[in-house]
Amino acid sequence: MAGRGLTGKGPSTAVMVGVYGVALAVGAAVALAMPDAALWWRLLAADLAATAVVWLAGVAVDNTSIYDSYWSVAPLPLALATWVDGGGTRALLASVCLALWGARLTWNFWRGWSGLGHEDWRYDAYRRFGVAPYWALSLVGLMTMPTLMVFGAMLPVIQGSGSTAPVGLIDALAVVVALGFLGVETLADEQLRAYRKTKPEPGHFLKTGLWAWSRHPNYLGEIGFWWGIGLFGVAAGVPWTLVGAAGITLLFVTISVPLIDARMNRRRATYADHCRRIPAIFPLWYGRG
Repeated sequence: MAGRGLTGKGPSTAVMVGVYGVALAVGAAVALAMPDAALWWRLLAADLAATAVVWLAGVAVDNTSIYDSYWSVAPLPLALATWVDGGGTRALLASVCLALWGARLTWNFWRGWSGLGHEDWRYDAYRRFGVAPYWALSLVGLMTMPTLMVFGAMLPVIQGSGSTAPVGLIDALAVVVALGFLGVETLADEQLRAYRKTKPEPGHFLKTGLWAWSRHPNYLGEIGFWWGIGLFGVAAGVPWTLVGAAGITLLFVTISVPLIDARMNRRRATYADHCRRIPAIFPLWYGRG
């Protein structure tokens, strides 16, 4: 059983907090042990070391979902470390955006989480490969790959550290875009949560509010947030770091959306027609039949 009997939310939360605390400490120790290395390399090594700690904990409790909130927890320490290293006002502004984003996403995860007795359905499908292949896949594909994707999306902040470009209008635009799309993501999640509380009939799904314009408006908000963070790189004179936001976009478009849409098609008889009328992520302001 996933979580080895840790079905209670309280004990599971205590385990999660403890694991993440150890991961943060190990990551910090790794970064401090490399004082002469470039900032991006020190932070990448720290991020990977912390991910390894979470993976080992996942093996111990037999649950890859122990990593699920790492996505929302790791970026803030990376941004704060950049600020402390001399990132200046730009890194501080990014840290504030990431703190608000991370707090909301972590809270949204935690309040809907039942504990380590449950594992995400997307992970269960891989257990048929056997124990050793599953945990190898868990390390490489289910943990390290997302860690690298998010680290890539953090490059505008990290690589912009020490930039002599003054804080200005593009930085202000970055804050507006990031927080604006954070609002979209928050509203989408709250609309979905309220809909689920109505206990809809089997086969029904949310088609009102933001969900009338996009099948996955929460993903739209997540993607837009990272493009907002990417604008900090533009402001710092390293526009190539927008590849990180592009990578996040590609992840949702090519992996997350197809997985969820395939599952919805199996469980909702009218979902295929919904897919023909409503775009997956990016709304069309015309032609909705």
